Amino acid sequence: MAVRIDLHRSSFESRERRLLETGEFTVSAFRYDSGIEALRVCNARGEIIVLPFKGQQIWRAGFDGRDLTMRSMFDEPVDTQVYLETYGAFMIHCGLAGLGAPGPDDTHPLHGELPNAPFQKAWLVIDEGEGTVAVGGSYQHTVAFSTNYLATAQVAMTAGSALLGVSLAVENLKQTPMEMMYLAHANFRPVDHGELHYTASYDAGSVRVRTSIPAHISPKPDYMAFIETLARDPLPHHRMDPALAFDPEVVFSIDMMADGDGLAHAMQAHPDGTADYIGFRPDQAPVCTRWVCRTPDQDGLGIAFPATAEVEGYTAEKAKGHVIELVGGATWNIDISMGLLTATEAAGLKDRIDAVRNG
Repeated sequence: MAVRIDLHRSSFESRERRLLETGEFTVSAFRYDSGIEALRVCNARGEIIVLPFKGQQIWRAGFDGRDLTMRSMFDEPVDTQVYLETYGAFMIHCGLAGLGAPGPDDTHPLHGELPNAPFQKAWLVIDEGEGTVAVGGSYQHTVAFSTNYLATAQVAMTAGSALLGVSLAVENLKQTPMEMMYLAHANFRPVDHGELHYTASYDAGSVRVRTSIPAHISPKPDYMAFIETLARDPLPHHRMDPALAFDPEVVFSIDMMADGDGLAHAMQAHPDGTADYIGFRPDQAPVCTRWVCRTPDQDGLGIAFPATAEVEGYTAEKAKGHVIELVGGATWNIDISMGLLTATEAAGLKDRIDAVRNG
């Protein structure tokens, strides 16, 4: 039987305080110096830090002694809703009224309002029967004459596992249709000489590099030559060669394929045989984006971002037919698995990926 514990901002203090201990799990609460509330959820394999009232971001994730989170310029989250002024979380929900870099005719902020949304409610769910502890929360976003939705997020940790179950449900509270866009910005840490494996055809038609340059980046002189090389053949980016010029970033759109269970898989295989992993259902997220950024200040790898749209902004994505129309009262859902695989698990998944690719 599951037990729910509601959380309140007033319960978070600067000194970390344990909230509960059950089986191999511990959960503690604290407040960063910036004032942002945080939960540390631990099992026998590692821990995550979740920001329950700030976008339900997974700020940090580490398992088996490895920090899975991208390296960034931020040691702690900042009390702002400006996307690039508090950037470096392991997982960020993006959308919903807009997505990606806004174009000249767009009014939405970079990646929309959801990344740092002030969630009004947050809670813990402990299910001893299932062996899980989950952090959940809800955010209602209402704009008169325009938008009214309820976003409910959850991240679940399972006993003995280094994989997280991340989900989001979006309910249109209006009686009339609502447009929406979504992307799960899962930011792993690249590993030198790691290799990418994923359920797609490894050709330029299925793995398309972005050639446009968004306003928030300033490329170096040799950047476009590297992009042109990847536009002809994406294979060079599969190995995390430290000499490759992922500076300031390179973005791909990927046509992912599903296995017999309806799941798409992607991983960064480490030299020691373990792997970072993300999996999702293309019938929920038909668009997939990859993001690679390797600079002296930021080192991040979005192995596969499950999404409903690419990242060119509302107007461009609307023209592509990538904006979902959610009828009044309807709910849209997404379920994602992400985390770390053992060497044995990674080898098994590599075989499954190859079977899909060669099928």
